[in-house]
Amino acid sequence: MKCPFCGNLDSKVVDSRSSEENNQIRRRRECVACGKRYTTFEAIETMPILVIKSDGTRQAFDASKLKRGILRACEKRPISMAQIDMVVNDIQKTIQNNLEQEITSKQVGEMVMSRLKSLDDVAYVRFASVYRKFADLTHFIDFLEDFKKDADTVE
Repeated sequence: MKCPFCGNLDSKVVDSRSSEENNQIRRRRECVACGKRYTTFEAIETMPILVIKSDGTRQAFDASKLKRGILRACEKRPISMAQIDMVVNDIQKTIQNNLEQEITSKQVGEMVMSRLKSLDDVAYVRFASVYRKFADLTHFIDFLEDFKKDADTVE
């Protein structure tokens, strides 16, 4: 590791610990030439995942964009940020563990819908109304009726 102060390539690790999210390692290093200390972070390099949009264009997967969409659906609902972060992390891990470099926006949307359905009915319906792009009120009513039938069979 190159010292940011003197440029020497030799350093020793003084302290190592994992970050709060356990996705990187924080290392305190000391340059053997100048004796100054500095911090480095080590993380696993992940392959970029592209999302294929409905119009055929491709865009890099962005967990923050996913989180914003889920936050909008969960607005004014009794859902904690920890629960939302859990949903986002779960979807992100599922996508990365899939080992595919591309995923359709439809697949991502279905993952969100399945998780919101078990989390909160209102958030699920809100997300579905945007995601499914209902053309008119009858499509929306049909969706709600199907949802109600599913809910009745579970109880």
